Amino acid sequence: MELDERKTKILEAIIRNYLETGEPVGSRTISKFTDLNLSSATIRNEMSDLEEMGYILQPHTSAGRIPSDKGYRFYVDRIMDDKEREVSEIKELMIERQDKMELLLKQVVKVLATNTNYAAMVSAPSYHRNKVKFLQLSQVDEKQLVAVVVVEGNIVKNKIIDVSEVLDNETLLKLNMLLNTNLNGLSLEEINLGMITKLKEQAGIHSNIVSEVLDAVAEAIKVEDDLEIYTSGATNIFRYPELSDSERASELINTFEEKKPLTELVQETLADENNTGIQVYIGNETPVQAMKDCSVITATYELEEGMQGTIGIIGPKRMDYEKSLSAMKTLMAQLDKIFKRT
Repeated sequence: MELDERKTKILEAIIRNYLETGEPVGSRTISKFTDLNLSSATIRNEMSDLEEMGYILQPHTSAGRIPSDKGYRFYVDRIMDDKEREVSEIKELMIERQDKMELLLKQVVKVLATNTNYAAMVSAPSYHRNKVKFLQLSQVDEKQLVAVVVVEGNIVKNKIIDVSEVLDNETLLKLNMLLNTNLNGLSLEEINLGMITKLKEQAGIHSNIVSEVLDAVAEAIKVEDDLEIYTSGATNIFRYPELSDSERASELINTFEEKKPLTELVQETLADENNTGIQVYIGNETPVQAMKDCSVITATYELEEGMQGTIGIIGPKRMDYEKSLSAMKTLMAQLDKIFKRT
């Protein structure tokens, strides 16, 4: 006999309350924790059915109920199914969103280069100082677990963890509760050595799993070294004699092709948390050595939950600043409208 929605909610309320207090749970207590608006008498009848079905036990006469092994099994399987479904939905959403974002940014940088007759760049959005939303450990097979880490912005990272034994669902549940209770809402900077030591002690013989999960958290949170950067109009530099000699032109073209110096420019721009306006670097002011003979205009765009990226225009020091700044402001306004920022 399958549990209907009412019995399921009552069973889950019993288990959650028992996990929190360690005391048998009565009908009066359950009536306060469910949204079914049932009388204590009705809840007692449902609890009697759950006991008959083997999901809960009555340790002694006149006492409340506690979960049975069958009840715990139902609870654990339900939690794991819900989390796996949530992670799957997040992944599908982010893949679709990433494809649309890539197309949009390629169009943005092309329009900017065309409108200014200079070189242009835009970085894909990344998350700065993001925090853990939740973690999930699941068994892959007898020798492997998968740790799923979800951080702000619904960025999902997976890490395969090798284990020497099969872990039952109860053990996985305890590890998941331990990790989520201690790490949810924290940034990488807030996960200190003392906390790591405490987590490993509480995990006991499974401390190596905690270490692997913490590595996955660090991987998910860290600022990516290989930011995705889209460029357009690099050959526009040949329009300007002061930049078109073979040495300077070659150096600038290599900068756009290799993109590492552009990554450094983006990271420096994003590192300044107060820098959400337009910045102008002239000559030696630019942090990119290959652009010392250029002027660089950058702006930070921002989506929800702290997702940020950088837009840039690179041209000669005698660039048309008024036109370039106007183009940048217009583009930022359009992005604001697209991303529905208020």
